[in-house]
Amino acid sequence: MSDRLQSFENFNLNKQLLNAVQEIGYEKPTPIQEKAIPLALAGHDILGIAQTGTGKTAAFVLPLLFKVKYAQGQHPRALILAPTRELVMQIEEAVIGFGKYTDLRYVCLYGGLGPKPQIEKVQEGVDIVIATPGRFLDLYKREVLYTRDIKTMILDEADKMLDMGFLPQIRAILEIIPVKRQNMLFSATFSDKIEKLSHEFLEFPERVEVAPQASTADTIEQAKYFVPNVRTKMDLLEKLVSEPGFERGIVFTKSRKNAEEVFRYLKQRQRGSIRVIHANKGQNTRINSMDEFKKGEVKILVATDVAARGLDISMVSHVVNFDVPLIYEDYVHRIGRTGRAENEGKAVTFINPAECFHFEKIEAIIQKEVTERSIPKDIPQHETPYEEKQAYEREIDNQKRGEDPEFKGAFHEKKSPTKPRVEKPKKRGNKNSKAKRNRNQMKTKGKWKK
Repeated sequence: MSDRLQSFENFNLNKQLLNAVQEIGYEKPTPIQEKAIPLALAGHDILGIAQTGTGKTAAFVLPLLFKVKYAQGQHPRALILAPTRELVMQIEEAVIGFGKYTDLRYVCLYGGLGPKPQIEKVQEGVDIVIATPGRFLDLYKREVLYTRDIKTMILDEADKMLDMGFLPQIRAILEIIPVKRQNMLFSATFSDKIEKLSHEFLEFPERVEVAPQASTADTIEQAKYFVPNVRTKMDLLEKLVSEPGFERGIVFTKSRKNAEEVFRYLKQRQRGSIRVIHANKGQNTRINSMDEFKKGEVKILVATDVAARGLDISMVSHVVNFDVPLIYEDYVHRIGRTGRAENEGKAVTFINPAECFHFEKIEAIIQKEVTERSIPKDIPQHETPYEEKQAYEREIDNQKRGEDPEFKGAFHEKKSPTKPRVEKPKKRGNKNSKAKRNRNQMKTKGKWKK
């Protein structure tokens, strides 16, 4: 794409969209926007590979709004699929912001709450549907959605969608929408699964790639600590969030249980306003927590990977990986919450003995060795509890066995030599022995008389 495109005006968007872009504060397009928007406006199918935080949402929302133009009819003409409720809401914000001066109607469809309000909004008439695959199919089966008018379909965060097992739903949706349509697929990584999906979903696509696969932004300062146990992780986290430079941060954990434990620990020590979000939290609680965090009313947000994507929040100073993600690409999405819009950010990862294996794989994917830092001397050196140490050793054994099936680890069951078993000869009784026992028992109980 030519270097002359330094302004959104060069895209020949209509005045309504350009006014909205100016009000939002966008001065020049990002690389993914510069490459993808002209292709989308020209009607091409697009395969977009770009790291999180690079402006992918605007890269497909702006040309979509230009194409749909104005409210028309009762049924949707465009469909955007996303893997999580949080991402659906982020796309909704972009549609609201860029579509401010249009009369376009949209609806967001996602689970976690009753479908009735969503059904009512669809029945009022809609131009654009933004949905998770499951809820979209649910309303289609209820005969609420009419799909014959859909002319544009967009898959956002396609790699995450496949990781979450949505491929059957995506294929089901492809069966019920018109074959003749424009398709766009955006993903942070380009795995074998994404390549296979692109062959099913896209027709002669234009590939747009603005960064190497699973790369991290240069504006993020990354660091790692090798930490012996959970208790030391907690102490190190408390020290980190207490430092003057920690203004607003997200702490990521691998499970809901860990998220709650971290939340309680920091709350008890009064280290600033704090909220926690994960799958067990109600929809309203999650939305309110994120809104408060966006406004700067909350200093620390503890979250599982359900929030790793879809959080479009500026001025996040720190991201802390309390646990190393087991889906390695999620590392990129987690730390992409900071260092956004060319701002500087810091990403810190705590690594226990069993997580070293996984973090080495992550460094191989991002093609970068993260800077190691020593645990500060004022952090107490806690001894690892026996059960925790055993759990680490089991996990390390499993990792080595996965690499080498013949590996025999510390928990390999070794059979000690034993003496050969000698079977005792069975006692042979006569055929009347059972009858004799019965008579003796009855005699003892006084039930039998001579």
